[in-house]
Parts: sequence; C-alpha cells; structure tokens
Amino acid sequence: MNQKIAWITGASSGIGEALALELARRGAKLVLSARREDELRRVADATGLPPADVLVLPLDMTDEAALPAHVQTVLDRFGRIDYVFQNAGITQRGTVAETKFDVYRQIMEINYFGVVALTKAVLPHMLAQGSGHFVVTSSVAGKLGTKQRSGYCASKHALHGFFDALRAEIHEAGLHVTMVCPGYIKTPISLHALNAEGEKHGRMDTNQQKGMEPAECARKICNAVTRNRDEVYVGGVETMGIYLKRFLPGVLNRILRNRPGE
Repeated sequence: MNQKIAWITGASSGIGEALALELARRGAKLVLSARREDELRRVADATGLPPADVLVLPLDMTDEAALPAHVQTVLDRFGRIDYVFQNAGITQRGTVAETKFDVYRQIMEINYFGVVALTKAVLPHMLAQGSGHFVVTSSVAGKLGTKQRSGYCASKHALHGFFDALRAEIHEAGLHVTMVCPGYIKTPISLHALNAEGEKHGRMDTNQQKGMEPAECARKICNAVTRNRDEVYVGGVETMGIYLKRFLPGVLNRILRNRPGE
C-alpha cells in the first residue's frame, strides 16, 4: 500500500480511525472523511503523516448530490484513488414491533444508500484508470439476523447483494471488492445506536466492551485487502455464526432465539 491513495469514510473513530493509523504505517496517503472535522483533524495528527499526504474531507454520506464534488476534490489533490474504505454507519437497538419506520429509513440512508452513492461517484474514475479497490465494512450481522437489529441487519445484507454484483461486473476491468464482516470490535458504535424512537442508545454493550481491539481489526483487514480477499470475517467466536448459518442453520436459529437481546 506504499504511496497508494486510500479514502476512508467513518474515519473519526472506531475501525475507520484504526484503519487510518494502520494505512499510514504501511505508507499510504490518506483521505479522511466523516461529519466531525475536529475529530478528523485529531486522527490526521495521530497518523504522523506530513500535511501533504493527508486530506481532511468532512462529508455527510446522506448528501448524495455533494459526493461527485468530493471525489473531484480528492482527484485535484492526489490525482487518483486506489482504495475506498467505507466504514460510515450506524447500528440499532429496538424490536421490530417498537421501532418507528423513520428509523429504518435513516439506517438505510447511511448504511446502504450512502455507501452505494459514494461507490458510484468513484467508480468511473477507477474504471478509467484500470485499477481500484472498494473495501466495505459490513458485519457478521450482514450474514445473519439478531434481535433488536432488524434494520441494521437488513442494511448490511443489502450491501452484500450490491457489492457481490459489482465485484462480478468489474473483475475484468482490474478492480476489486473486499467485504469485511466484523464481529464484536471494541468501538463506540453501540453508544450511537438508534433506539426504537430514533434516539441514541447511549450505552456501551457488554460484548462490544469485551471485543477485539480496533488496531488488531485494522491489521487483519489490511492483510486481507492486500491479498485481494473477497470477504474477511474479523472477531472472536461470534464469527462462527456465519458458518453455522451456512451449514447448520437450524442450530443457529435456536441459539439466536434463546439469546437475550442487548
């Protein structure tokens, strides 16, 4: 990844921040995006990169109309885009019966439509240069469904359908897609989860607190990307749920039914 241009969304915290530090260590030049410019500048300073090698580019993933201009800003600065690490997203804590429909719309706008919109904005440039790699943070929940996360699971499932199709379409053009399915990673994502009313959950979940450190997650993601892996599962024993879903779905269903919601 030395001297490659890597654009990271959701770069102000969690996995996105850890990826910024790991990619900087591997010699990449960075574009850091999220809504909070002050946090992006903190991450930029933490990378230790010279100012010429890191671009702080605040953006709102739901502002589809603005994305082509953001792409042009990156091209004006670096001349190309080699990697797009899409980490922006929000999760959920609320049952189907209780969750307001607007909560589902908000989750899909950020987790799915925003990711698709940025991909479509970058794709023509990557096709023209004959190379590029989309790295999309899904989740173990993108492979199975768990209590109180129906909207989140649906948004992540949708990403797999879209990017599996894209991978097949762009293979001959020399482009790649890697889907990342993290399990429990020690990030603040549960603090910002939406409850049934669309308000912040405001609590750190127990499993999240005990999860893998973001730095280790970022190393595993980057290793998978350099090997052009189609998918990578990162986490602890919870990632075994993906294999149970494939080979023993009845067993997984019983586990999920009996597992308390969190």
